Amino acid sequence: MNAVRALLDRLTLYLPVLLMGTLAMATYWLVRSSPMVSAPTPATAAQHQPDYFMRKFAVKTFDADGRLKSEVSGGEARHFPDTDTLEIEQIHIRSFNPQGRLTTATARQAITNGDGSEVQLIGDARVVRDAVPGTNGKMLPSLTFAGEFLHVFMETERVKSHKPVELTRGKDRFTADNMDFDNMDRVMLLAGRVRGQLIPGTAPQ
Repeated sequence: MNAVRALLDRLTLYLPVLLMGTLAMATYWLVRSSPMVSAPTPATAAQHQPDYFMRKFAVKTFDADGRLKSEVSGGEARHFPDTDTLEIEQIHIRSFNPQGRLTTATARQAITNGDGSEVQLIGDARVVRDAVPGTNGKMLPSLTFAGEFLHVFMETERVKSHKPVELTRGKDRFTADNMDFDNMDRVMLLAGRVRGQLIPGTAPQ
C-alpha cells in the first residue's frame, strides 16, 4: 500500500503538471496566432462553418539562447466563429523544460476555446515525459498518461476524463474508468474499475 501511495504521489507531482504546462504553451500559441476576425454582420444567423484554415502547419518557439522550447504541429486547424473554438487534427506537441527534458503530447484531435482556458484532447490522447534524474541521483522512469479523452482546465489547473485512462510509470501500470485531477490541491481521483500492477524493483525512489 505504501508503494502504491508513493507511486501516485510521483504521478501527481510530475505528470499532470507537465501536461498542463505543455498544453498551456500550445494554447498560448494558438490564441496568439489566430488571425483577427472582422465583426460579424447581423444579416444572417451564425452557422457552424469554419472561417479560416491552417493546413500542415508547424510552429517552433525558442528561448533567449536559441534552444528549442516547444514545437506544435498538426494536419489541419479550423476556427469556428459561432462557438469561437479552434479544432486541430493530428496534433503533436513537443515541449522542453529549462533542463532540456522532453514532454510530448499527441491526439487525433484537439479543441480549444477562444481564450485558451480549456483544451480537449480527443482520440488516442497521450502525454509522455521522458525518464529524468531524481533528487537522489537515480533515474526516474518515463511517465505516460493516456486515454481516449482528456479535458484540461488551465485557469483552475484541473484535468478530467469521463472515459477510461491509463497511467504508466516505467513498468508499473494503473487503469481507471474515469479520472479527476486537481493540481492546486494535489488530489487525483481514480474512479470506477481501478486496477494497478506494480512490478518488483520499480518502486519509486
